[in-house]
Amino acid sequence: MLVEALRRTITELAPAAETYATVALAPVGAGGRDVDVVRLALHEPSAVARTKKEEPEEDDRAPGGVTVDISRKRVLIDGESAAFTFKEFELLQYLVLREGRTIERTELVSSLWQGATDDEAPGERTIDVHVRRLRSKLGRYEDIVRTVRGVGYRFDRHADVVIRYGHGTPSPDRF
Repeated sequence: MLVEALRRTITELAPAAETYATVALAPVGAGGRDVDVVRLALHEPSAVARTKKEEPEEDDRAPGGVTVDISRKRVLIDGESAAFTFKEFELLQYLVLREGRTIERTELVSSLWQGATDDEAPGERTIDVHVRRLRSKLGRYEDIVRTVRGVGYRFDRHADVVIRYGHGTPSPDRF
């Protein structure tokens, strides 16, 4: 009913405009900007990440597993810092922030090489090369980055994977 009232009002104000409306309800005292409340209601990955309780940082060198530290842009594998290139980390971060969703190669290319001209933008198979390098650096944890044949890639969290978001997690639509 509220959405319909908004559409009628918009139609009166701008008859030629297309209208799209989303209404998000939040509990009293939810705090934050209106846009943050809407993003959380729509389950945007970065908004959800900001609401999760951050893992305790008493010991950054946990004995085993993978720690993807989004806020510090680093990966720890079995307690040791992994030497990821900028693009490798961007790729992993992009997948982590969209956990469980299969991302097509074309989306990865357009998102990770934003602003590149057609001559500068890599082909879709370049993503395969980056994923192969990323997996080799993940070692025995390589299967957290899954291939969905004919479609793209997906991040699947395991019990031995910790994601640290911090307070400055970037929006998944901007890097």
